[in-house]
Amino acid sequence: MVLQSLKNCLGLSCILRTPKACFRSTASGGLIIQSVSNDVYQNLAVEDWIHDHMDLEKQQILFLWRNSPAVVIGRHQNPWQECNLRLLRQKNIKLARRRSGGGTVYHDLGNINLTFFTTRKKYQRMENLKLVVKALKALRPQLDVHVTDRYDILLDRQYKISGTAAKLGRTSAYHHCTLLCNADKFVLSSVLKSPYKGLKSNATPSVPALVKNLFEEDPSLTSEMLLDAIAKEYAAQHQIDHHITLINPADETLLPGISNKTKELQTWEWVYGKTPKFSISTCLNMAYQDSVLDIKVNMDVKNGKIEVCHIDLPEQWLPPGLYSELVKSLTGSKFCPNETTTLVTTLLRVCPQDNELHSRWSLLCENMIMLM
Repeated sequence: MVLQSLKNCLGLSCILRTPKACFRSTASGGLIIQSVSNDVYQNLAVEDWIHDHMDLEKQQILFLWRNSPAVVIGRHQNPWQECNLRLLRQKNIKLARRRSGGGTVYHDLGNINLTFFTTRKKYQRMENLKLVVKALKALRPQLDVHVTDRYDILLDRQYKISGTAAKLGRTSAYHHCTLLCNADKFVLSSVLKSPYKGLKSNATPSVPALVKNLFEEDPSLTSEMLLDAIAKEYAAQHQIDHHITLINPADETLLPGISNKTKELQTWEWVYGKTPKFSISTCLNMAYQDSVLDIKVNMDVKNGKIEVCHIDLPEQWLPPGLYSELVKSLTGSKFCPNETTTLVTTLLRVCPQDNELHSRWSLLCENMIMLM
Protein backbone atom coordinates (compact mmCIF):
# COMPACT_ATOMS: atom_id res chain seq x y z
CA MET A 1 0.00 0.00 0.00
CA VAL A 2 2.90 2.36 0.82
CA LEU A 3 4.46 1.49 -2.54
CA GLN A 4 1.21 2.38 -4.27
CA SER A 5 1.20 5.70 -2.40
CA LEU A 6 4.68 6.44 -3.71
CA LYS A 7 3.56 5.58 -7.25
CA ASN A 8 0.70 8.04 -6.93
CA CYS A 9 3.06 10.74 -5.79
CA LEU A 10 5.48 10.11 -8.63
CA GLY A 11 2.68 10.35 -11.22
CA LEU A 12 0.57 13.37 -12.11
CA SER A 13 -0.50 13.78 -8.51
CA CYS A 14 1.43 16.12 -6.25
CA ILE A 15 -0.66 15.33 -3.16
CA LEU A 16 0.81 12.93 -0.61
CA ARG A 17 -1.21 9.77 -0.04
CA THR A 18 -0.47 7.57 2.94
CA PRO A 19 -2.31 4.64 4.56
CA LYS A 20 -4.28 5.26 7.73
CA ALA A 21 -3.73 3.29 10.92
CA CYS A 22 -6.34 4.86 13.19
CA PHE A 23 -8.93 7.62 12.89
CA ARG A 24 -8.89 8.51 16.54
CA SER A 25 -5.40 10.02 16.48
CA THR A 26 -6.33 12.52 13.77
CA ALA A 27 -6.21 16.19 14.68
CA SER A 28 -9.40 18.21 14.66
CA GLY A 29 -10.49 20.30 11.68
CA GLY A 30 -10.79 18.30 8.52
CA LEU A 31 -9.77 15.02 7.00
CA ILE A 32 -9.57 13.82 3.38
CA ILE A 33 -9.72 10.05 2.92
CA GLN A 34 -9.69 7.86 -0.17
CA SER A 35 -10.73 4.21 -0.43
CA VAL A 36 -8.27 1.71 -1.88
CA SER A 37 -11.23 -0.55 -2.75
CA ASN A 38 -13.40 -0.43 -5.87
CA ASP A 39 -16.16 -2.54 -4.30
CA VAL A 40 -19.45 -0.64 -4.13
CA TYR A 41 -20.71 -2.43 -1.00
CA GLN A 42 -17.48 -1.78 0.91
CA ASN A 43 -17.45 1.89 -0.02
CA LEU A 44 -21.11 2.42 0.89
CA ALA A 45 -20.38 0.68 4.19
CA VAL A 46 -17.62 3.22 4.88
CA GLU A 47 -20.19 6.00 4.52
CA ASP A 48 -22.42 4.28 7.08
CA TRP A 49 -19.50 3.69 9.45
CA ILE A 50 -18.31 7.29 9.38
CA HIS A 51 -21.86 8.59 9.82
CA ASP A 52 -22.40 6.30 12.82
CA HIS A 53 -19.01 6.50 14.55
CA MET A 54 -17.13 9.75 13.84
CA ASP A 55 -17.42 12.91 15.93
CA LEU A 56 -18.24 15.35 13.15
CA GLU A 57 -18.39 18.26 15.61
CA LYS A 58 -14.60 18.05 15.79
CA GLN A 59 -13.81 16.97 12.27
CA GLN A 60 -15.42 17.35 8.86
CA ILE A 61 -14.52 14.65 6.35
CA LEU A 62 -14.27 14.36 2.58
CA PHE A 63 -14.41 10.76 1.36
CA LEU A 64 -13.18 9.97 -2.18
CA TRP A 65 -14.05 6.64 -3.80
CA ARG A 66 -14.49 4.85 -7.12
CA ASN A 67 -16.36 1.66 -7.96
CA SER A 68 -16.13 -1.16 -10.45
CA PRO A 69 -19.30 -1.37 -12.60
CA ALA A 70 -22.38 -1.04 -10.40
CA VAL A 71 -25.86 0.48 -10.39
CA VAL A 72 -26.73 2.26 -7.16
CA ILE A 73 -30.35 3.04 -6.34
CA GLY A 74 -31.70 5.43 -3.73
CA ARG A 75 -33.09 4.30 -0.38
CA HIS A 76 -36.73 4.58 -1.49
CA GLN A 77 -36.44 3.33 -5.08
CA ASN A 78 -37.70 0.31 -7.00
CA PRO A 79 -34.93 -1.59 -8.86
CA TRP A 80 -37.40 -3.13 -11.36
CA GLN A 81 -38.57 0.40 -12.19
CA GLU A 82 -35.10 1.94 -12.33
CA CYS A 83 -32.90 -0.45 -14.29
CA ASN A 84 -32.64 -3.49 -16.54
CA LEU A 85 -32.01 -6.24 -14.02
CA ARG A 86 -31.59 -8.95 -16.66
CA LEU A 87 -28.88 -6.92 -18.37
CA LEU A 88 -27.14 -6.32 -15.03
CA ARG A 89 -27.04 -10.07 -14.43
CA GLN A 90 -25.77 -10.74 -17.96
CA LYS A 91 -22.98 -8.18 -17.62
CA ASN A 92 -22.19 -9.12 -14.01
CA ILE A 93 -22.83 -5.54 -12.89
CA LYS A 94 -23.56 -5.20 -9.18
CA LEU A 95 -26.77 -3.64 -7.86
CA ALA A 96 -26.65 -1.75 -4.56
CA ARG A 97 -29.14 0.25 -2.51
CA ARG A 98 -27.66 3.16 -0.58
CA ARG A 99 -29.07 4.67 2.61
CA SER A 100 -29.56 8.14 1.14
CA GLY A 101 -32.44 9.28 -1.04
CA GLY A 102 -32.19 10.57 -4.59
CA GLY A 103 -32.09 8.81 -7.94
CA THR A 104 -30.31 5.90 -9.57
CA VAL A 105 -26.75 6.23 -10.86
CA TYR A 106 -24.36 4.05 -12.83
CA HIS A 107 -20.82 3.73 -11.46
CA ASP A 108 -17.66 2.45 -13.05
CA LEU A 109 -14.00 3.41 -12.77
CA GLY A 110 -14.69 6.40 -15.02
CA ASN A 111 -16.85 7.89 -12.30
CA ILE A 112 -15.62 9.68 -9.15
CA ASN A 113 -17.68 9.68 -5.97
CA LEU A 114 -17.38 12.36 -3.30
CA THR A 115 -18.97 12.26 0.15
CA PHE A 116 -18.98 15.34 2.40
CA PHE A 117 -19.52 14.57 6.10
CA THR A 118 -20.56 17.26 8.58
CA THR A 119 -22.84 17.79 11.52
CA ARG A 120 -26.45 18.30 10.53
CA LYS A 121 -26.17 21.97 11.49
CA LYS A 122 -23.27 22.54 9.11
CA TYR A 123 -24.78 20.56 6.22
CA GLN A 124 -24.63 22.67 3.00
CA ARG A 125 -24.86 20.71 -0.22
CA MET A 126 -24.82 23.84 -2.41
CA GLU A 127 -21.50 24.92 -0.90
CA ASN A 128 -20.05 21.45 -1.49
CA LEU A 129 -21.03 21.54 -5.15
CA LYS A 130 -19.63 25.04 -5.55
CA LEU A 131 -16.37 23.69 -4.10
CA VAL A 132 -16.29 21.00 -6.81
CA VAL A 133 -16.99 23.57 -9.52
CA LYS A 134 -14.26 25.86 -8.15
CA ALA A 135 -11.80 22.94 -8.22
CA LEU A 136 -12.71 22.14 -11.83
CA LYS A 137 -12.33 25.77 -12.88
CA ALA A 138 -8.96 26.01 -11.13
CA LEU A 139 -7.79 22.99 -13.08
CA ARG A 140 -9.32 24.02 -16.41
CA PRO A 141 -10.58 27.66 -16.42
CA GLN A 142 -12.21 27.21 -19.82
CA LEU A 143 -14.69 24.61 -18.56
CA ASP A 144 -18.31 25.84 -18.59
CA VAL A 145 -19.59 24.23 -15.38
CA HIS A 146 -22.17 25.47 -12.91
CA VAL A 147 -24.48 24.26 -10.14
CA THR A 148 -28.25 24.24 -10.71
CA ASP A 149 -31.08 24.80 -8.23
CA ARG A 150 -31.67 21.01 -8.35
CA TYR A 151 -28.16 20.48 -6.99
CA ASP A 152 -26.79 19.07 -10.23
CA ILE A 153 -23.59 20.19 -11.92
CA LEU A 154 -24.04 20.95 -15.62
CA LEU A 155 -21.41 21.09 -18.34
CA ASP A 156 -22.00 23.49 -21.23
CA ARG A 157 -25.36 24.45 -19.68
CA GLN A 158 -27.05 21.20 -20.71
CA TYR A 159 -25.09 18.05 -19.85
CA LYS A 160 -25.34 16.61 -16.35
CA ILE A 161 -21.95 15.57 -15.01
CA SER A 162 -22.92 15.26 -11.35
CA GLY A 163 -25.98 14.07 -9.44
CA THR A 164 -26.46 14.44 -5.72
CA ALA A 165 -28.09 12.74 -2.73
CA ALA A 166 -27.93 13.02 1.05
CA LYS A 167 -28.62 11.39 4.38
CA LEU A 168 -29.58 13.60 7.31
CA GLY A 169 -29.26 11.95 10.69
CA ARG A 170 -30.23 13.36 14.08
CA THR A 171 -26.86 15.04 14.58
CA SER A 172 -24.71 13.90 11.62
CA ALA A 173 -25.21 14.28 7.89
CA TYR A 174 -23.54 13.44 4.63
CA HIS A 175 -23.96 14.66 1.09
CA HIS A 176 -22.56 12.60 -1.75
CA CYS A 177 -22.28 13.36 -5.43
CA THR A 178 -20.89 11.78 -8.55
CA LEU A 179 -18.58 13.24 -11.16
CA LEU A 180 -18.68 11.76 -14.68
CA CYS A 181 -15.11 11.62 -15.98
CA ASN A 182 -14.88 8.76 -18.43
CA ALA A 183 -17.79 6.43 -17.71
CA ASP A 184 -19.06 4.00 -20.34
CA LYS A 185 -22.09 5.95 -21.56
CA PHE A 186 -23.40 3.09 -23.70
CA VAL A 187 -23.56 0.76 -20.70
CA LEU A 188 -24.91 3.61 -18.56
CA SER A 189 -27.84 4.28 -20.89
CA SER A 190 -28.52 0.55 -21.40
CA VAL A 191 -28.67 -0.53 -17.78
CA LEU A 192 -30.63 2.52 -16.60
CA LYS A 193 -33.52 1.75 -18.95
CA SER A 194 -36.20 -0.44 -17.39
CA PRO A 195 -37.84 -2.98 -19.75
CA TYR A 196 -40.57 -3.84 -17.26
CA LYS A 197 -44.12 -3.04 -18.36
CA GLY A 198 -47.25 -2.44 -16.32
CA LEU A 199 -45.42 -1.65 -13.10
CA LYS A 200 -47.11 0.77 -10.68
CA SER A 201 -45.20 2.05 -7.69
CA ASN A 202 -45.03 4.96 -5.26
CA ALA A 203 -41.24 4.60 -5.16
CA THR A 204 -39.14 7.67 -5.90
CA PRO A 205 -38.54 7.78 -9.68
CA SER A 206 -35.29 9.00 -11.21
CA VAL A 207 -35.32 12.03 -13.51
CA PRO A 208 -33.61 11.29 -16.87
CA ALA A 209 -31.00 13.77 -18.07
CA LEU A 210 -28.50 14.29 -20.88
CA VAL A 211 -25.04 13.33 -19.67
CA LYS A 212 -21.51 13.92 -20.85
CA ASN A 213 -18.07 12.90 -19.63
CA LEU A 214 -15.59 15.59 -18.63
CA PHE A 215 -12.92 13.76 -20.64
CA GLU A 216 -14.99 14.25 -23.79
CA GLU A 217 -14.65 17.99 -23.20
CA ASP A 218 -10.96 17.81 -22.31
CA PRO A 219 -9.12 14.51 -23.04
CA SER A 220 -6.00 15.77 -21.25
CA LEU A 221 -7.73 15.38 -17.87
CA THR A 222 -7.27 12.30 -15.66
CA SER A 223 -9.23 11.03 -12.69
CA GLU A 224 -6.18 11.54 -10.45
CA MET A 225 -5.95 15.18 -11.51
CA LEU A 226 -9.60 15.74 -10.66
CA LEU A 227 -9.36 13.97 -7.31
CA ASP A 228 -6.31 16.00 -6.36
CA ALA A 229 -7.86 19.29 -7.47
CA ILE A 230 -10.95 18.65 -5.37
CA ALA A 231 -8.84 17.57 -2.38
CA LYS A 232 -6.70 20.69 -2.72
CA GLU A 233 -9.76 22.97 -2.80
CA TYR A 234 -11.33 21.17 0.17
CA ALA A 235 -8.07 21.53 2.11
CA ALA A 236 -7.85 25.24 1.28
CA GLN A 237 -11.41 25.93 2.40
CA HIS A 238 -10.96 23.98 5.66
CA GLN A 239 -7.44 25.27 6.27
CA ILE A 240 -5.83 21.84 6.49
CA ASP A 241 -2.90 20.16 4.73
CA HIS A 242 -3.87 18.86 1.30
CA HIS A 243 -2.98 15.33 2.25
CA ILE A 244 -5.08 12.30 1.26
CA THR A 245 -5.32 9.42 3.70
CA LEU A 246 -5.76 5.98 2.12
CA ILE A 247 -8.08 3.56 3.89
CA ASN A 248 -8.95 -0.08 3.34
CA PRO A 249 -12.73 -0.58 3.82
CA ALA A 250 -12.15 -4.20 4.83
CA ASP A 251 -9.88 -3.25 7.74
CA GLU A 252 -11.67 -4.18 10.97
CA THR A 253 -8.84 -2.69 13.03
CA LEU A 254 -9.41 0.72 11.49
CA LEU A 255 -13.21 0.39 11.13
CA PRO A 256 -14.57 -1.98 13.81
CA GLY A 257 -17.79 -3.64 12.65
CA ILE A 258 -17.36 -2.65 8.99
CA SER A 259 -17.66 -6.24 7.74
CA ASN A 260 -21.19 -6.58 9.10
CA LYS A 261 -22.22 -3.32 7.47
CA THR A 262 -20.81 -4.50 4.14
CA LYS A 263 -22.58 -7.87 4.38
CA GLU A 264 -25.92 -6.22 5.17
CA LEU A 265 -25.70 -4.02 2.06
CA GLN A 266 -25.23 -7.16 -0.10
CA THR A 267 -28.27 -9.05 1.17
CA TRP A 268 -31.35 -9.66 -0.96
CA GLU A 269 -33.45 -8.34 1.92
CA TRP A 270 -31.73 -4.94 1.71
CA VAL A 271 -31.24 -4.55 -2.05
CA TYR A 272 -34.66 -5.87 -3.12
CA GLY A 273 -36.67 -6.40 0.07
CA LYS A 274 -36.60 -2.70 0.99
CA THR A 275 -38.45 -1.81 -2.22
CA PRO A 276 -41.70 0.09 -1.51
CA LYS A 277 -44.83 -1.92 -2.29
CA PHE A 278 -45.65 -2.12 -6.00
CA SER A 279 -47.98 -3.89 -8.41
CA ILE A 280 -47.62 -5.41 -11.87
CA SER A 281 -50.45 -5.61 -14.36
CA THR A 282 -49.23 -6.83 -17.71
CA CYS A 283 -49.95 -9.12 -20.63
CA LEU A 284 -47.60 -11.90 -21.72
CA ASN A 285 -47.71 -12.40 -25.49
CA MET A 286 -46.68 -16.03 -25.76
CA ALA A 287 -46.09 -17.65 -29.16
CA TYR A 288 -47.20 -21.27 -28.99
CA GLN A 289 -47.38 -23.53 -32.03
CA ASP A 290 -49.29 -21.50 -34.68
CA SER A 291 -50.89 -18.94 -32.39
CA VAL A 292 -50.07 -16.13 -29.97
CA LEU A 293 -51.65 -16.31 -26.54
CA ASP A 294 -52.30 -13.26 -24.38
CA ILE A 295 -51.81 -14.19 -20.72
CA LYS A 296 -52.81 -11.49 -18.23
CA VAL A 297 -50.74 -11.35 -15.06
CA ASN A 298 -51.52 -9.28 -11.97
CA MET A 299 -49.29 -9.25 -8.91
CA ASP A 300 -48.85 -7.22 -5.75
CA VAL A 301 -45.33 -7.23 -4.35
CA LYS A 302 -44.51 -6.15 -0.81
CA ASN A 303 -41.06 -6.26 0.81
CA GLY A 304 -39.86 -7.88 -2.42
CA LYS A 305 -42.25 -10.82 -2.02
CA ILE A 306 -45.34 -11.70 -4.05
CA GLU A 307 -48.35 -10.91 -1.88
CA VAL A 308 -51.13 -11.44 -4.45
CA CYS A 309 -50.87 -13.40 -7.72
CA HIS A 310 -53.41 -13.83 -10.52
CA ILE A 311 -52.63 -15.48 -13.88
CA ASP A 312 -55.42 -15.45 -16.47
CA LEU A 313 -54.82 -18.62 -18.51
CA PRO A 314 -56.89 -19.99 -21.43
CA GLU A 315 -59.19 -22.84 -20.47
CA GLN A 316 -57.49 -26.25 -20.57
CA TRP A 317 -54.02 -24.67 -20.90
CA LEU A 318 -52.96 -26.30 -17.62
CA PRO A 319 -54.72 -28.81 -15.39
CA PRO A 320 -56.60 -26.85 -12.69
CA GLY A 321 -54.64 -28.53 -9.91
CA LEU A 322 -51.28 -27.60 -11.43
CA TYR A 323 -52.39 -24.01 -12.00
CA SER A 324 -53.53 -23.76 -8.39
CA GLU A 325 -50.19 -25.13 -7.17
CA LEU A 326 -48.31 -22.59 -9.28
CA VAL A 327 -50.26 -19.61 -7.90
CA LYS A 328 -50.08 -21.00 -4.38
CA SER A 329 -46.32 -21.50 -4.62
CA LEU A 330 -45.67 -18.05 -6.11
CA THR A 331 -47.71 -16.32 -3.39
CA GLY A 332 -45.34 -15.54 -0.54
CA SER A 333 -42.19 -16.25 -2.55
CA LYS A 334 -39.54 -13.71 -3.51
CA PHE A 335 -40.11 -11.75 -6.72
CA CYS A 336 -36.85 -13.21 -7.89
CA PRO A 337 -35.89 -15.23 -11.01
CA ASN A 338 -33.64 -17.62 -9.09
CA GLU A 339 -36.25 -18.49 -6.48
CA THR A 340 -39.02 -18.77 -9.08
CA THR A 341 -36.85 -21.04 -11.27
CA THR A 342 -36.26 -23.37 -8.33
CA LEU A 343 -39.96 -23.29 -7.48
CA VAL A 344 -41.25 -24.12 -10.98
CA THR A 345 -38.59 -26.82 -11.46
CA THR A 346 -39.80 -28.50 -8.28
CA LEU A 347 -43.43 -28.31 -9.46
CA LEU A 348 -42.49 -29.75 -12.85
CA ARG A 349 -41.32 -32.96 -11.14
CA VAL A 350 -44.88 -33.68 -9.98
CA CYS A 351 -46.38 -32.65 -13.32
CA PRO A 352 -47.91 -35.49 -15.40
CA GLN A 353 -45.43 -36.96 -17.91
CA ASP A 354 -46.90 -35.32 -20.97
CA ASN A 355 -44.63 -33.64 -23.54
CA GLU A 356 -47.18 -31.06 -24.68
CA LEU A 357 -48.06 -30.19 -21.08
CA HIS A 358 -44.37 -29.81 -20.25
CA SER A 359 -43.89 -27.49 -23.25
CA ARG A 360 -46.80 -25.31 -22.13
CA TRP A 361 -45.55 -25.27 -18.55
CA SER A 362 -42.00 -24.34 -19.58
CA LEU A 363 -43.22 -21.54 -21.88
CA LEU A 364 -45.41 -20.03 -19.18
CA CYS A 365 -42.71 -20.24 -16.52
CA GLU A 366 -40.04 -18.74 -18.80
CA ASN A 367 -42.28 -15.76 -19.44
CA MET A 368 -43.10 -15.37 -15.74
CA ILE A 369 -39.40 -15.41 -14.86
CA MET A 370 -38.71 -12.74 -17.48
CA LEU A 371 -41.01 -10.42 -15.50
CA MET A 372 -38.49 -10.53 -12.67
